[in-house]
Amino acid sequence: MLVNLSNQAVLAADLEIADSFWRRFCGLMGRRGLGPGKGLVLKPCNSVHTWFMRFSIDVLFLDRNLQAVHIEKSLLPFRFSKIIRGAVMVVELPPGTLEATRTKVGDYLEINYSR
Repeated sequence: MLVNLSNQAVLAADLEIADSFWRRFCGLMGRRGLGPGKGLVLKPCNSVHTWFMRFSIDVLFLDRNLQAVHIEKSLLPFRFSKIIRGAVMVVELPPGTLEATRTKVGDYLEINYSR
């Protein structure tokens, strides 16, 4: 589960973890979408790509304290994000999640892994 501690909003109830090179590289490629309440945590990570993806995503860049250091709303397919200095992990979320939860740079997040 991913919770914004600044406003208690739940960004994702179900998180997948991609913590190997191959899982981070593949990420969400080839999938038809990312359902509501789902997210993918990439770690370590400080940039992402949406090559060969069929849908947009919201991207949340976190530092080692789980503070949001950068966000990308509705990153389109076949794009690259910037490399974000200070980011150690990224969470990919369905488009509109960051806006709906009022998540912004500077907010602190909490991650609880269920698996």
